[in-house]
Amino acid sequence: MSRIGKKPITIPNEVKVDLKEDTLKVVGPKGELLLNIPKGVEIKIEEKELRVNVTEPSEKYYRALWGTISRLISNMIEGVTKGYSKSLEFVGTGFKIGVSGDEVTMEIGYSHPIKYKLPKGISATVSKNILTISGVDKALVGDVAASIRRLRKPEPYKGKGIKYVGEVIRRKVGKAAKATAA
Repeated sequence: MSRIGKKPITIPNEVKVDLKEDTLKVVGPKGELLLNIPKGVEIKIEEKELRVNVTEPSEKYYRALWGTISRLISNMIEGVTKGYSKSLEFVGTGFKIGVSGDEVTMEIGYSHPIKYKLPKGISATVSKNILTISGVDKALVGDVAASIRRLRKPEPYKGKGIKYVGEVIRRKVGKAAKATAA
């Protein structure tokens, strides 16, 4: 039995939840999100509470979906009320970031600037060398942040590259330091 799936999800006053056939729509002050509900999972909406159940609790596949769908709905409700954000730090000499509309322009050590088009529903802001990506969809915010980080991963010798704020990069000893230690 899913411990996460059994817990009821509370619905805040400013959020409206609507279920039509197999699509759940969550609308809040920051935006709206849709989720397709798979067969075998049923949702019951009460006054200010939402419960997720499975029709076949004996089958492993449906039990696995139980907690996952419950957590996805919980993330949707939090996203339309508070929103999600990820911050990326650009470390390196000459690394520059700029945001204009829905496009992020980065100079990250290549011979040309790299332009990254933000998907619909995602916004970005720049403060010195930190790029903050925000939106209502948790998965999309994380995916965009990972895509940008993948353009120039931090390297282990000097730590140059794009990293998450608070991420610790394990450093390696350089060749010169090894030679003097021997």
